[in-house]
Amino acid sequence: MSFERRGRTRRGKKKWEGEDPDGTSGVCFGSRERLPAALAMEALRLLPRDARDFASSEYWDRFFRKRGERAFEWYGEWSGLGPTLGRYLRLRDSILVVGCGNSELSEQLYDEGYHDIISVDINERVVKQMQERSMQLRPKMTYMVMNVLQMDFPDDHFQVVFDKGTLDALLTDGEETTLKRAERMFAEIGRVLQFGGRYLCVSLAQTHVLKAAVEYFSQEGWMVRVHQVPGQKTGTSEQEFALPIFVYVMTKIKPVPGSVLCILELCTEAQEKPARFKNSEHLIDAVKERQHYSLLWNQLNKNSNVGTISLDLCNKDTGQVRYTLHVVHSPKTKMSHDKQFAIFIIPQGRETEWLFGTEEGRKQLATSAGFWRLVTVALHRNQHYDNMGAIQAELSEKVMELAPPGLPAQQQVPFLSVDGDIGIRTIQHSDTSPFSGEYVIEDVKGDGACYFRRLIFLSNRNIVQSEARLSSRVSHKGNKQKQQKKKKVALRDHSKSDAEAACLAIDKSYLCCAHHRAMVSGLCLLKNPEGLPKAQIHMLVIGLGGGSLPLFLHDYFVQCSVDVVEIDSAMLEVATRWFGFSPGDRLKIHIADGLVYVANLTAKAPSSYDVIMFDVDSKDSTLGISCPPPAFVEKTFLQQVRTLLKTEGIFILNLVCRDIFLQGSVLAALKETFPVLYTQKIEGEVNEIIFCQQHDKVKLSPRDLQEKAQILEKALQQPGQEWDSTYILADMLETVKLV
Repeated sequence: MSFERRGRTRRGKKKWEGEDPDGTSGVCFGSRERLPAALAMEALRLLPRDARDFASSEYWDRFFRKRGERAFEWYGEWSGLGPTLGRYLRLRDSILVVGCGNSELSEQLYDEGYHDIISVDINERVVKQMQERSMQLRPKMTYMVMNVLQMDFPDDHFQVVFDKGTLDALLTDGEETTLKRAERMFAEIGRVLQFGGRYLCVSLAQTHVLKAAVEYFSQEGWMVRVHQVPGQKTGTSEQEFALPIFVYVMTKIKPVPGSVLCILELCTEAQEKPARFKNSEHLIDAVKERQHYSLLWNQLNKNSNVGTISLDLCNKDTGQVRYTLHVVHSPKTKMSHDKQFAIFIIPQGRETEWLFGTEEGRKQLATSAGFWRLVTVALHRNQHYDNMGAIQAELSEKVMELAPPGLPAQQQVPFLSVDGDIGIRTIQHSDTSPFSGEYVIEDVKGDGACYFRRLIFLSNRNIVQSEARLSSRVSHKGNKQKQQKKKKVALRDHSKSDAEAACLAIDKSYLCCAHHRAMVSGLCLLKNPEGLPKAQIHMLVIGLGGGSLPLFLHDYFVQCSVDVVEIDSAMLEVATRWFGFSPGDRLKIHIADGLVYVANLTAKAPSSYDVIMFDVDSKDSTLGISCPPPAFVEKTFLQQVRTLLKTEGIFILNLVCRDIFLQGSVLAALKETFPVLYTQKIEGEVNEIIFCQQHDKVKLSPRDLQEKAQILEKALQQPGQEWDSTYILADMLETVKLV
């Protein structure tokens, strides 16, 4: 299977120094930190103040006067470029080198046996210099002063036009006048080339440059192929680019009447056969992915403290992500030959767990494993994986590119996992909601013999929206080998019928989500927690999801009545069909906007509820607050919530906010509305549960709250009622704080 790589990193707001993969600042020079001090100062003196100067004859005259006779190689020498360029050159070819400067490449081509070469440049000084340099050693070499935008050669004169960095220097930005100048250059190159001839352009492939070249020549009916030059380092010791070097191979072919065939291809470093693309946008995107990957690879191998680096390996045929790799460093681990590098395969469905799904958790995993560099590999849904051996064979070549520098060639790199298990994941249902977008219902194998059902919104595929444990009464439990084999086959069968899926019972006694357990624990703030299970209390829950929380409240507070408000009718179908939710006299569902529902009820029936809970997510991930939407924590709306509460009632909010300033403003608005606030951070998660009361007669200490939670838990454990002893409500308030 072939892959394309997509890279990303997180380093705060710091940008790559001196590098511009998006092509917004003309020629990209790489990091000047790599240059020796004296050479760095010279390079700075030679660089223009404005990128447009690269198209100026006066600038180049000044450049070569200061530079002298020493060759200046922008994008590498023949030794690095030859293996790629040689595929498209014949010794008998008539070759035109445009914008030759004082590069030695024309001379190196001549020395390789290509004697029919004419090199042109706009600068008279450098042309004279090059003529004098080659007069004796290369008598057939020709240098001429000429502007590539208006050349004096006849039509169809050359088999090859060669360009190393000239297009990049000419096409300094994406403005219309600059693009027109580039099109004049393209037109002249097309004019002087014979049919079957090739325009070979060595470039950094900045987006605006690549786009202009690909679109122009593809529209002219030429064959377009982009090569990534093998190797991460190009150029001389004076200049090294972190960005990869590319060669555009534009082949002039005779137009076929009535044909609209457009050939667009990309050859990567180790790729024997070029990949073909349907349109220029896809080709450009593929080149950008190669650039991003090279930047990350370069940073990773020059700076082990680069921050969080993630790579997606995509199936090239489908474009779907197959693997997500996270590169993790454990600086406290002592370097040893057998503990430098390892690969950890995360079992399917467990990539959202704290240990595997968070940066902090992965660092702890690397430290525990004892490896200096650990690459964690997440397996994606809608992909088939045979076994650990097949995954190892598929990934071995790719992950070795991420090995630390200096790793011995024969070093055995271990592939690790949890008990050698790649996990089991079955997508039971997928659909699209107008409010939530695409979503899936999937069954996954958890730690040990437990199985879970999850609701995942694909807009945020690494977050479990709702989760329920599947009951041990179904076929998920059993130690016999035959049962295990049958179970695995069933779980991997994506075509299971609704009747088969319905037999998977939901364990309603278990709250999978830690923040749900904390919210239930907070009910001990109500009066007489020992009597709550049988008290006639009225609860409002905004946000349904899979329905686990309101269902638990209904089943364990046997005299309560619960109103659930959910804006998305699709979630009601999900909850009832897949998570065992069943509305009734004491459990009513209202399909409505929570903001409107609260506002209307405040005017009609104030002081209606003993408990109000918000467990509603935001669909806009750019806001910095994932839960609830910002409108739900505005002061005017919070005042309505307070009005809807009874005097001794409690408001419980699930807050998920990564923006520390926004989080502070939310807490300030809550504090202004409710006199008493308790907060409880959920260990290993972003969630923070906030308990709000509108009377301040009694403020309890954390220990008092834990004692009340113990009383509540004991009261909930009624005869004949199942209770899961794997979690203790009092523990959920272990770090509660009074704000």
